[in-house]
Amino acid sequence: MNLPVSPVPGIPEIELHKACPTSGLWRLARQDKAGFGAPYWAHYWAGGLALARYVLDNPAVVAGKRVLDLGAGSGLVGIAAAKAGAREVVAAEVDAYAVAALELNMKLNAASISVLHGDLTNGAPPEVDLILIGDLFYAPDLSKRVGAFLDRCSNRGIRALIGDPWRAHLPTSRLKELARYVVTEGGSHGRGPSGVFSFVPRPSAEEIASP
Repeated sequence: MNLPVSPVPGIPEIELHKACPTSGLWRLARQDKAGFGAPYWAHYWAGGLALARYVLDNPAVVAGKRVLDLGAGSGLVGIAAAKAGAREVVAAEVDAYAVAALELNMKLNAASISVLHGDLTNGAPPEVDLILIGDLFYAPDLSKRVGAFLDRCSNRGIRALIGDPWRAHLPTSRLKELARYVVTEGGSHGRGPSGVFSFVPRPSAEEIASP
């Protein structure tokens, strides 16, 4: 398998191993009898590109904080957080191939990140100060699960920032737009806008009851 290294479009501070026409991912998929899945970790996603750019442009949002990159994929957002001065970065990913790519990209960028192979969305809030999410609202079931997880986290005072190009299942009613970028996504999607949002906690019972 051939995943050449190149600077990330619009984010020259970071280089990643990425797929190209000669990468041979189809051969890897053929060999994996357990199920290869979609190689999302080998391509650029608009939400991750926007969120990584925002973090690097606004390092104060992560500086000195414990940060979780949820659904880390290639590790772009987590690497950006580490470069911007986060005290600790944890990258959570469910796909074993993504974990392997993430570890390669961490070494390539000399980024200190702890990798967690598993799904955190059904569990208790992690011991972090900030959650970063790039492009996890592309399917209804996943969107619902991530939203419920963020509600549990916000009840514990954990803030979340989301990068997304307004995909169909993005919960816009729960978000506040912070920035907007024009990015070049991988595959056939091309160039277009992508937003960075803060997740808005639900009001407490006391806040609802107050006049």
